Amino acid sequence: MTVLLAATLAGAAVGVLLAVPRTGPLRLADVTATSRPRAARQPARALPLGWLVLVAGLVATLAGPVVVGLAVVAGLGLLRVRARRRRDAQAGRERAGALQACGVLAGELATGRTPAEALAAAAGVACGPVQAALHAGASAAELGGDVPGALAAQAERSAVPGVLRSLAACWQVCAQSGGGLSAAVLRLEEGLGDEAAQRRRVEAELAGPRATAALLAVLPGGGLLLAAGIGADPLHVLLETRVGLVCLVLGLGLDGLGLLWTDRLVRRVRPP
Repeated sequence: MTVLLAATLAGAAVGVLLAVPRTGPLRLADVTATSRPRAARQPARALPLGWLVLVAGLVATLAGPVVVGLAVVAGLGLLRVRARRRRDAQAGRERAGALQACGVLAGELATGRTPAEALAAAAGVACGPVQAALHAGASAAELGGDVPGALAAQAERSAVPGVLRSLAACWQVCAQSGGGLSAAVLRLEEGLGDEAAQRRRVEAELAGPRATAALLAVLPGGGLLLAAGIGADPLHVLLETRVGLVCLVLGLGLDGLGLLWTDRLVRRVRPP
């Protein structure tokens, strides 16, 4: 139990240490504060970095270098997975907001609103770089500036760069030819809706393989529980003998490689 507790503390300490911003003091509320407006941020109490270093050193003394190394690797992997999930969630919100913004923009233009008013209304339902691009486009339209350039300027930062480029192209073509911008934006919205439906179908098809990979990854833990249930001591063998440590490192390494390979295959199939 002491070794397991020490390993858990090591993983937690490493995770907190790696989550510290590279500039400024360590603050427990940094993660939540970044998603709020600057005026709404509450002052956070700094957590002394020396305490975390001390905890990591105590854990290393209790658990040994091998367990601490495994905890470090596990902490790095979990942080990477967490960061990737955050990026995917943000991209999903931005795609959904872009789809809704195109619908609002088409509707506002169809009712006779000015381009600046329509873009401002569409920006109200968007998020991320798409929202910033629509706000910039609304300002440019109000001042008689380059609306397509303002829309395309945020394309590289967006999770849906094709949407902003397509909207900028539609705006430029319709401005030069005198065509109906509302109809062009409506067709763009229909294309985004079809893409979202295709993405949902692909995600549903990939749910089975991902669940299977996760089940296979946790099966070794079930084997350890079964061995402990029949009176064996697998943790003693794995953590306190050389052969067990070698098996533990190899087993966890192969398990992690399997998860990474499965994740790579899934990402190759998923739409960009």
